[in-house]
Amino acid sequence: MALLITKADGTREAFDNHKLMASLARAGADRTAAHEIAELIGEELFDGITTQEIYRRAFAHLRNQRKGAAARYSLKRAVWDFGPSGFPFETYVAALLRAEGWEASTDRIIQGACVEHEVDVVAKKGGETLYVEAKFHNSPGFKTDLKTALYVKARMDDIRAAGKAKGDPGRVLGLLVTNTKFTTHASRYAACAGLELLSWEEPNGKTLHDRIDAAGLYPVTALTSLSRREKTMLLEKRIVLCSDLSENTRALAEAGVVGNKATAVLEEVGSLCNPKS
Repeated sequence: MALLITKADGTREAFDNHKLMASLARAGADRTAAHEIAELIGEELFDGITTQEIYRRAFAHLRNQRKGAAARYSLKRAVWDFGPSGFPFETYVAALLRAEGWEASTDRIIQGACVEHEVDVVAKKGGETLYVEAKFHNSPGFKTDLKTALYVKARMDDIRAAGKAKGDPGRVLGLLVTNTKFTTHASRYAACAGLELLSWEEPNGKTLHDRIDAAGLYPVTALTSLSRREKTMLLEKRIVLCSDLSENTRALAEAGVVGNKATAVLEEVGSLCNPKS
């Protein structure tokens, strides 16, 4: 009988050794290292173990071998660590869109046909304008639901109506992005209503994780050489991307990271931004 593990939302499924190896390889571990770590984890498993505990153990093994790979493996948790304010996630989504060729800005007030709307991110490319609602959750088991998809669609309809009234020929797109998952009803509604969704698991082949990997865009919260307090201080200074530290080393000093510690952090930044690290 297959050993069952407990997912973040409380559901249980059979442990899949190949999925663990794939996630390790995706983080940058070579085939041998991924196999060795998966074997070690397999020996430590017990019925009902949580996916978070499996992650914690795999990360510890990976960190001992390759720091850059460990930071990439911790990407989902790093995004959770943005904190309750939500602004780092909005900033992060805007940075991701810029890396993909969009001109993006955050915290915009957009006039609709009926009312004004607070929009997290507005991005433009060619003749298209993308209005983004960024839903951040600290808990991995929390899903963005149908109610959220409904109000984002209503907002987009009002913004589109305003554009048509002014004779704006540009294409208007709506995107709802979350750092966790969507409920089944939210996904079904969005597919029917023409609302784009982006999460850790959809759309297939172009998930949030896929797009972050492709852009090489990692947050400071992924850096294993920084303490939680130091990461929080950097976020408070609106330093969200680890690549920002290469351009603003003074921010490290202001967060109390100096000397050999600062050197180690910058070395990890270089390692993390290099897929071959």
